[in-house]
Amino acid sequence: MSGIFPVGKLPLELMRRLLDFPIPDPRVRLGPGIGLDAAVVDMGDRCLVVKADPITFATDAIGWYAVQINANDIATTGALPRWMVAVLLLPEGRTDVELVERIFQSLRSACEAIGVALIGGHSEVTYGLERPIIAGFMLGEVPSDRLITPRGARAGDQVILSKPIAIEGTSVIAREKRAELLPIFGEAFLNRCADFLYNPGISVLEDAQIALRAGRVHAMHDPTEGGLATGLWELAQAAGLGIRVDREAVPIYPETRTLCQHYGLDPWGLLASGSLLIVAPPEDAPAIRDALIAAGRPAAIIGELQPVEDGNWIERAGRREPLQPFPRDELARLFEGSL
Repeated sequence: MSGIFPVGKLPLELMRRLLDFPIPDPRVRLGPGIGLDAAVVDMGDRCLVVKADPITFATDAIGWYAVQINANDIATTGALPRWMVAVLLLPEGRTDVELVERIFQSLRSACEAIGVALIGGHSEVTYGLERPIIAGFMLGEVPSDRLITPRGARAGDQVILSKPIAIEGTSVIAREKRAELLPIFGEAFLNRCADFLYNPGISVLEDAQIALRAGRVHAMHDPTEGGLATGLWELAQAAGLGIRVDREAVPIYPETRTLCQHYGLDPWGLLASGSLLIVAPPEDAPAIRDALIAAGRPAAIIGELQPVEDGNWIERAGRREPLQPFPRDELARLFEGSL
């Protein structure tokens, strides 16, 4: 791990070492760790769920992104998001009233759409930035006896994927690379890809609630940076289990395949917000999948958790290969031009 780190998440082994420290407050039911989407503090009859996440890749509609991304991680615990604080850092020499008003309107409308109160934060024009950055901080709550964490997963549980991959990555590419893609794919195709932000949408809040109503849910995880492959690996790590995934069972949007083929990207490593991994006992998983489909959310059972000693595998046509996290998201690789 010597040298300068590339754009994207810090190396997982470094983070594992940095996060290995005791938490003295016994009320903390879930602290930091690989594959853990949010922290949880026991407040008695309810748990307070705490999440922080920035928006750094996108420039368009970043207020909407910030709200959805933070709310998604709150949802994976079975909680409902309630309050948000946002830190808005704006580029020097490029910030005017129109930009600030557009971002604030995006933040407010996104919060109102899911019943979240925007209660504070900080805004400034910051030296050295090339694009706006929002660092979101969100709080949610859930009854203590309904809290869900990856530690509830068990060997033999099935893994359900709600919505094909990779919704957010597809939208960001279409929005950020529009000028160069327009002569190749045309306006209608790019508009459809850009609209993935809203339809099918990057929110998994309702997906989580549908799953909870349809059957027993042992764990949930929101695959984001590093794509589905990294999300599956993180899920197994957080649960302390191994995982087996059927590659052919994983649905991928045709628009995503098209853009990935054009740029030489692997959709399994592309920013995957909008999909949700749901872990359920095998007797409940089909009902949860069917409930998602009935609600207009394509879903599939894509694998199962297994004892940790059995490892992490992707299987296809009777052959298997190791399931590994992507060292960085394919989107970061694209934006750096290192293809």
